Amino acid sequence: MRRCLIFEDEHLLVVNKPAGMNTHAPSPYAGEGIYEWLRHREPHWSKLAIIHRLDKETSGVMVFGKTPAANRSLTEQFTNHGIRKSYRLLTDRPVRMGQLKAVSCLARAGERYVSQPVRAGGERAETHFQLLSTEPGRSVVLAEPVTGRTHQIRVHARELGFPILGDTLYGGTPAPRVYLHAAELTLKHPVSGAEMKFTAPVDFDADARLALREALIEEEETNAWRLIHGAADGWPEWYVDRLGDYLLSQGERPLSAEQKSELARLRERYSARGAYHKILTRQVRGASLRQVSPQLALGEAASDVFVVRENGVQFELSFAEGYSVGLFLDQRENRRRFLMNHVGAGFGGWMGNTPLKGAEVLNTFAYTCGFSVCAARAGARTTSLDLSKKYLEWGKRNFARNGIDPAQHDFIYGDTFDWLRRLARKNRAFDAVVLDPPTFSQSKEHGKFQAEKDYGRLVRAALPVLKPNGVLFASTNAARWEPEQFIESLTGAIRAAGREIARQHYVPQPPDFRVHRDEPAYLKTIWLRVA
Repeated sequence: MRRCLIFEDEHLLVVNKPAGMNTHAPSPYAGEGIYEWLRHREPHWSKLAIIHRLDKETSGVMVFGKTPAANRSLTEQFTNHGIRKSYRLLTDRPVRMGQLKAVSCLARAGERYVSQPVRAGGERAETHFQLLSTEPGRSVVLAEPVTGRTHQIRVHARELGFPILGDTLYGGTPAPRVYLHAAELTLKHPVSGAEMKFTAPVDFDADARLALREALIEEEETNAWRLIHGAADGWPEWYVDRLGDYLLSQGERPLSAEQKSELARLRERYSARGAYHKILTRQVRGASLRQVSPQLALGEAASDVFVVRENGVQFELSFAEGYSVGLFLDQRENRRRFLMNHVGAGFGGWMGNTPLKGAEVLNTFAYTCGFSVCAARAGARTTSLDLSKKYLEWGKRNFARNGIDPAQHDFIYGDTFDWLRRLARKNRAFDAVVLDPPTFSQSKEHGKFQAEKDYGRLVRAALPVLKPNGVLFASTNAARWEPEQFIESLTGAIRAAGREIARQHYVPQPPDFRVHRDEPAYLKTIWLRVA
């Protein structure tokens, strides 16, 4: 996130918003916008105020208030048009030389806005344009809005005959993004009154999909994230992850020639040593290890075990151990919440203001113990529970790789439901319990577990071992299960057990797992403080 940061003092935060993030998420389930991302990212940003907005696919300078004085001053400056804004847009249509001006009233018509003649009492919109450069097939235009109406520049650019490239809502040619960028913002400091000018250079030739990831992820701390997320990034049913020195491609079919070419390009961009491809299938049971493991597609083969880093934590991965490689990247931000003891604005830390040293965390369905490692790094004593001895041993190695003695933590092999009952009978109690079960599983002792039907039962089994005012973290990737239904399953089970929810914080999948109309959100996670 520091790559996005332009300026910060005690009153203001100014960032260069990447294209592809909402300014403000339209619903809790639509993916985090830049505002939520910032407020949930750092404790001292939790009281940020959003003063103005940019469209999701518009990049560039945004200012946030950090104090009541800043909020009042910035709101007044925007209302009185005291803040000057300058944009750059790219179009593939011819633009007349010289300066152009559009003045109209804007009215909503469905998803769009339309220009109407200026009339008494109407909301007047005025935009000045100037051609900056032109070359065959494209022109860069300066746009300076005098007023600040919704979609104003986009409407006026179309009205003057040069809709913005990628802005299909207003007649633009389809493209990977809407090529509109807030390049400059000039305002008066809310306390000193000094004029301040903030700039964010634009590179319209950059890959917008990768620029979004690179703006939000600090590569010095993290080298594992999603590069291509299916249809949201223009590649339906194809997914590519960066895993340190290697790339992992996933799809339901072998790589096409076009996909292989793109994979080679990504490999060169990130200096990856090799790239693997995994066929996504539900027919895992009965298949051989080789059949379900990723296969080398480009470059050199990885060793049996290699290491990636995530938020400064090291994790072992392997392409030779079957369907899963050892880490689920979509939980990166939730692992960070354990690591930083900061869940989000309005929730605070998972241990509140209590020191982490000695806190007890139970991680069920622990897999390779990613949540446990992060909680242990933060000072907690962890208990990791899983039905696989192999994965628990893998988890112990992850502890050791991060300088944590696994002998100081508990690792329990067995069925989660069975052990929750045993722990309750032993009067064990935990400050936090992690529930991240598979969507579907089956055991000899307890039969089938299906998230949509049985999650409430799982919550009821976990509550007896959760301390009063403890934190329950619950997650599911059951794609067809609506978020509202998932939350009701949890809250209903808690109410039925006679306990109350003091705080709750819903978290969608991280921004590199982009949410799109053609690639809906699938991951649902929620933090609950249960009295």
